[in-house]
Amino acid sequence: MKFQEFYDQFHIWIVKNGQNYIFGLIIFFAGLWFIKALRSRLRTRMSRRKVHSTLQPFFLSLTITGLYVLLIISVMQLIGFQLTIFTTIIGAFSVAAGLALSGTFQNFAGGVLILLLKPFDIDDNILAQGQDGKVTSIQIFYTVLLTPDNKTIIIPNGKLFNEVIVNVSREGKRRLDFEVKLAYANDVDKVIQIMLDSIRSTSNILSDPAIRVGVIGLEVDSIRYTVNVWVLPDNFLTAKIALMEKIIKDLGAAGIAFPKAG
Repeated sequence: MKFQEFYDQFHIWIVKNGQNYIFGLIIFFAGLWFIKALRSRLRTRMSRRKVHSTLQPFFLSLTITGLYVLLIISVMQLIGFQLTIFTTIIGAFSVAAGLALSGTFQNFAGGVLILLLKPFDIDDNILAQGQDGKVTSIQIFYTVLLTPDNKTIIIPNGKLFNEVIVNVSREGKRRLDFEVKLAYANDVDKVIQIMLDSIRSTSNILSDPAIRVGVIGLEVDSIRYTVNVWVLPDNFLTAKIALMEKIIKDLGAAGIAFPKAG
């Protein structure tokens, strides 16, 4: 008798809900097939559009995971599951996770914008966050610089993208500027000619754009001369040291007087 009651109840349930379950299974397997086909298409499309290789796996994973979650929720609703409590739990967890990971999300957003907008690329020399170095790696959450004195600097992308970034490599050339103070007793034309000769005999100095040497200011005890030359970004420090040493030695050898101390 009990078996008969169970059978009757089961039969009623099948008649009432069976079509929803069958339709849900059809939607589920069709959705799996669609997501699989879409994964391959998205991967091909991102490669064609030259989306940064660091971003491709993330965007693909985020899109596919979102579609799987949407598919499962849709199927559960079709077969009659009540998702009110489930949705509330998900919402509460999302808010808590958002508060806990706000800094991480900021770094992630900065990394995505850097990779998409490309204010700098690998091997560019940049000035940012008080650091000067060559970019060796651009990750989703941070960027790595190598300084001229061989220190590795790791900068969170959130801070990096929200501050001023000076890219000294993008134009292919960098101007090297410095000043030299000399006594009034020196002949200005002679001083400028010695400096020009020193510049032309120093390696790593570019001839284009033009070299510029001249008086930039007058002080009580000295004349200030400015030197403007152009170099490749990678040669900046080497060229600066070599040129300053050359100018000082050549001026001294020519008997050019420097201001007296004090």
